[in-house]
Amino acid sequence: MNLPLKNVARLILAALFFAVVFAGCQGSTSEKPPIHLNPNMDSQKKYKAQSYSNFFVNSSTMRMPVEGTVARGDLRENSAFYLGMDENGRELTSNALQVTDALLDRGAERYDIYCRPCHNSNGDGQGLVVQKGLLPPPSFVSDKVKNFTDGYIFGVITNGVRTMPSYRHQISVKDRWAIIAHLRKLQGK
Repeated sequence: MNLPLKNVARLILAALFFAVVFAGCQGSTSEKPPIHLNPNMDSQKKYKAQSYSNFFVNSSTMRMPVEGTVARGDLRENSAFYLGMDENGRELTSNALQVTDALLDRGAERYDIYCRPCHNSNGDGQGLVVQKGLLPPPSFVSDKVKNFTDGYIFGVITNGVRTMPSYRHQISVKDRWAIIAHLRKLQGK
């Protein structure tokens, strides 16, 4: 039987491959830890919180934070601006920003980008997505929506409600307030 050298090499490689695979799949257990090919800092040397340390004079691993360090979640001091609520947790009844022509222009621009596809340019809730067969959103010019506080509308834009998704990551905080100012202009307020 004369096989070409190429075929012999392939046959040997296939036999080795299957030998290794079957040797690794014996079904027996081992007391040895598995081989960790890529440790990715899984077993790094570090101090655990509130543990003893010989390195520091006071023997504590806990260190005081650097001056000026801001705790996670405490960066935003103006809760009215960032949350749409006053210090008592009640929704703001009016816009957190001073309503100017520049703010209204910015709000109109952002409204056209983010709100118009569903709510339409006049706020009646008959935008393009409704014309394509999706459920209509509430009309901004209805009495019900006119009575919503600005803080409530800010929360809806930020977190979404029912079929409206959250726009927290798409629209900046200042632009959300600008959109609310434009919305109030559409409502005639």
